[in-house]
Order: sequence, then structure tokens, then C-alpha cells
Amino acid sequence: MEPLELVPGRYIGEGQPCFIIAEIGQNHQGDVELAKNLILRAKECGADCVKFQKSSLKDKFNRHALARPYSGPHAWADAYGAHKEHLEFSREEFQELQNYAREVGIPLTASAMDIPTVELLDELGVPFIKVGSGDVHNLPLLRRAAATGRPLVVSSGMSDIEWVSRVYEELSAAQDPPTPLVILQCTSAYPTPPEHVHLRVLDTYAQVFPHAHIGYSGHELGIHVTVAAVARGARVVERHITLNKSWKGSDHACSLEPHELRELVEAVRSVEAALGSPLKAFQPSEEPCFLKLGKDGSGRPEPEGGGDAAGGGRRGEGGRAARPPCDPSGRAGGRVPQPRRGGGREHPGGGRLVRRGGLGAPGARVSSEA
Repeated sequence: MEPLELVPGRYIGEGQPCFIIAEIGQNHQGDVELAKNLILRAKECGADCVKFQKSSLKDKFNRHALARPYSGPHAWADAYGAHKEHLEFSREEFQELQNYAREVGIPLTASAMDIPTVELLDELGVPFIKVGSGDVHNLPLLRRAAATGRPLVVSSGMSDIEWVSRVYEELSAAQDPPTPLVILQCTSAYPTPPEHVHLRVLDTYAQVFPHAHIGYSGHELGIHVTVAAVARGARVVERHITLNKSWKGSDHACSLEPHELRELVEAVRSVEAALGSPLKAFQPSEEPCFLKLGKDGSGRPEPEGGGDAAGGGRRGEGGRAARPPCDPSGRAGGRVPQPRRGGGREHPGGGRLVRRGGLGAPGARVSSEA
């Protein structure tokens, strides 16, 4: 599918680097200056975007829910409404954070948790709108977010494939034009046990949702699972950032501190470079080792005094060939083997690769026949 411009000038898709979202969420503790610090730290770590959570409490909760008693180690007030109010930024505060993010050079957006917040984020010009797992079953919210025309990033925690398929149909097949869409595999457990992550769902999503880009929102401990998600094809990854995992708030424990976020970004970029090409080819970095250890493949004894054998090419240490014999052109590359009649494959040096003993037979081996 076509690359998607998720934020101005930054595309996701085939051949594009993975887009890394630093989820600040409510780890700012209700403090604008702390939120700015987190924005700056995310930028310094190499994240592509920062994200908050935003809601209109009176539209998201009824009066009974807001008035109910609330206690525990993560409570900011005795009533749930007052607790949530402590963690909400006003429109003016959110705009202040937008301006600060613009100054330091990192895009900023938010998860919309109700329709008025979708409209607010649209008015404020965020580059894309996130819909979290807690609202993936809210079809009116998803439809209103799609109506903005902005890309949607949708997490799929607490859902099964039937429901995610319905969301996809609502946002892709039922929309004209289809909503620019990213679907994130996610498990809503804080922290998520590795055996509940199921990265193979990324493969399923890529197969059954051809008009959506696929990504991963992680709540596990550490960075290794998220790096593996990128190796498995995630175009977007999202992880929470905190300055201290021991702070009050249920998200801090499974968040990444700045040094961990930096390590994640570096690991992702390293893995992307290592994925490389599907073509097996002689690499320039192999030259020194081949000059030392390579053979010319002729079967002839090395000529006296080193140098070139008759008909041979350039030689390295000990008279060895400076390129593998299967690549007579001398290029650090080759051709992709093509299927041939008889079930074999063309060998890069000519001939066919023939499996002795039949396909899958015990003791089967592969040889080259000219």
C-alpha cells in the first residue's frame, strides 16, 4: 500500500523508518512544566512524536461516576472526578504544550476519549488522532474521528479479531475515501506478560487489513519485545515515557525512562539497518576476511610465488581470489535464483540446485549441477 504521511514530512510504510511515539499520557502528574520536560526528553531520545491523553470529563463520565469515592496508591483526590480533573490540561494549557513542542521540534498529538475532544483536537490542528484501546468499541467516536479526515491510529487492546475487523470495515471499506488508518496490536495489561503480547497478530493484521498500516503499542517491561515488533513489520510503535518509574500513577511502572527510550530508538534503527535486503550477496565488509580465508575454487594448486593462475583473476593474500567464484562479474551482489523446471533453482554460478533424495527425504542434501 502507499506510504502514509502521519505527520508533516514524515511517512510510514514500506521502505520508511518505523515511527516511534513517546506516550506521555498522564505521566505528567498534572504539571505543565513536567509535561514540557517530558516533551524535551522525548525529543532528545530521538522519538518521532509525543502524545498525551485528552478528555472532556463531563462528556465521558456521568455524574455518578465522577462523584464516586476513589482511593489507592495512585489517587490524586478522594473522588474519581477530582482525581481525573487533576490530570487534565485545559485547552489553553494544551496549546501551550503544542507551542513548546513546536519550539523544540517534535510533533504533538493526543488520544481523544470522547467526541468533544475529537473536535477540539481537530480545531487545534494535531497531525493525527489516536483512539486508545478503551475507546476502540466506541463506533460513534471512531466515525467522528474519521470525519476529520486526519489519519487515525487505533489501538486494539481488549478486543478480538472479529471486533477489530468490524472497526477496519467501518473506517476503511465503509468510508469514501478510506480513512488513513494505523491499527496497533496491543494488550491492555500493565505491565503485559510476554506470553500475552502475541506479536504474530501483526502478521494477521497485515494479511486481513490490506488498507491499514500495522503497528504495536506496548506495555511490557523493557524494550526487547518492542524491538521484535519492528523486526516483525510494525510501522509504528508506541511506548510510555516517564522520568521515574516509582512515581504515583498506574502507567509509570511499565513506562520507559529516558535512557531506556534512547536505547529503544537506537535498537530500532539498528534492527532496521540489519533487516537489509532479501537478496543474499557478497558484502564489501567481507572483503578482508575473504582475502585472508577465501579459495579460488579452481582446484588447481597455487602457482609458485603467488600471483595469478592462468585464466585467474585478481588475487589476495596467498594467491586467493578477491571475489567468490560464484560471482564471476566481481560485483558485490548477484541474481535472485529463479525457479527452473524439475523443481530445482538456478545456482548463481550456473546450473541447478538439486535436492538429493527427494524433497524432505531423510539425509537430503543440496548440490550444484552444471
